[in-house]
Amino acid sequence: MIKQLSISARRQGLHEITAEVAAVVSDSGLQEGLCSVFIKHTSASVIIQENADPSAARDLERWLNRLVAENDQLYTHTNEGSDDMPSHIKTTLTATSVAVPVINGQLALGTWQGIFLWEHRRANMQRTVIVHTGA
Repeated sequence: MIKQLSISARRQGLHEITAEVAAVVSDSGLQEGLCSVFIKHTSASVIIQENADPSAARDLERWLNRLVAENDQLYTHTNEGSDDMPSHIKTTLTATSVAVPVINGQLALGTWQGIFLWEHRRANMQRTVIVHTGA
């Protein structure tokens, strides 16, 4: 089964989408197999990260923003603003897809793991995520 999700990322940073992905797995009826999650953008990422303590997300966001700063004089790709090129670099450093095993009809995530869309742009963005489940 393949389902396309539309996710509203209202701000830059991590947005948990575990529940949305788990719903696709449940709807698919898959008991054992694999769930792949892919984002159709070059300025946002999909990652698996801690979902228990919000300070982990804040620390990651701050760290990546410090690592890939806006307004670097070396950037020439700035057509869409000062966060344009940094968002592409951040996507390159993170991931555009993740794969999670499905066991007994559920995502086999660890206790503290969640699936996140990581929005790298500052604007409110509508993102498309493809979820594929299969044996």
